Amino acid sequence: MSTLASTPAKKMPHDTRGWLVAPALGCIVALFLYPFAYGLVLSFKPMNGGGMLANYVQFFTDLSLWPTVFVTLKLAVPATVINVGLSLPVAFALRRNSPYQKLVTTLLVIPVTLGTVLIADGMLSYFGPNGWFPQALHALHLYTNEEVRLTHNYWGVLISLIVSGFPFAFLLTLSYVTGIDPTLARAAATLGAGPWQQFRQIYLPLLAPGLTMAACLSFVQAYSVFPSAVLLGAPAGPTRVISIAAAEAAFESYDYSLASTIAIVMGFVQLVVVAAMLGLKRSFYAGPVSGGKG
Repeated sequence: MSTLASTPAKKMPHDTRGWLVAPALGCIVALFLYPFAYGLVLSFKPMNGGGMLANYVQFFTDLSLWPTVFVTLKLAVPATVINVGLSLPVAFALRRNSPYQKLVTTLLVIPVTLGTVLIADGMLSYFGPNGWFPQALHALHLYTNEEVRLTHNYWGVLISLIVSGFPFAFLLTLSYVTGIDPTLARAAATLGAGPWQQFRQIYLPLLAPGLTMAACLSFVQAYSVFPSAVLLGAPAGPTRVISIAAAEAAFESYDYSLASTIAIVMGFVQLVVVAAMLGLKRSFYAGPVSGGKG
């Protein structure tokens, strides 16, 4: 007993998680909450006077401002549908670990590393009026008009959003697809389920949460389009997106209050669409969020 009593007690390992909570909360407040609160308060202080809602009234009554919400939606929604829709079959085909999966993944990382501006510059060279693609269409007599317009219009911006957004959606979708245990499909096959039934009844329900998240992130990324709309679109015409309206208010009119209002409206529209997609996911499937291996 004396020996046990004299034995010093072992010190419990110090839990360092408590030390990480305060810096993490500080970063969240500094990077997200404070800028949002500052912009929200600033939007209720119109530069030209008036009531607190003067900027919002101006936005929803000005024909050069409120249509930008729908112009941006016309770009972001198709880009999101195309990116997520294409990423699903490609990721499903490459779900097994193979050299092709590594090759495709490596190639698709290139547009991500280049960035939107370099992608737009390359598109101007290849898809512009004198680029190789329009010239190839004319040489093959697939386009009879004098000029093929794939830049400085709606299609140029949409193609840019697909080129820059598809790798992001594909990598997310591939991570979800490869996380599903393949023995589930094999078990269904032993019961007579064909490939389509396996996909519809096993893979798709398990992929629904992941695809919804990929669609939400892709939409947010596409809705905040700015460089592509300026370099490849018509900023004063059919591709005058809401981010361009905010930039003009801030840096041309120097009306930072109105610019904050436009940014708040932009964030609200994104929130409504994301909430709608999450609600649709709940109605589509309710159950385990994954069918991971092991």
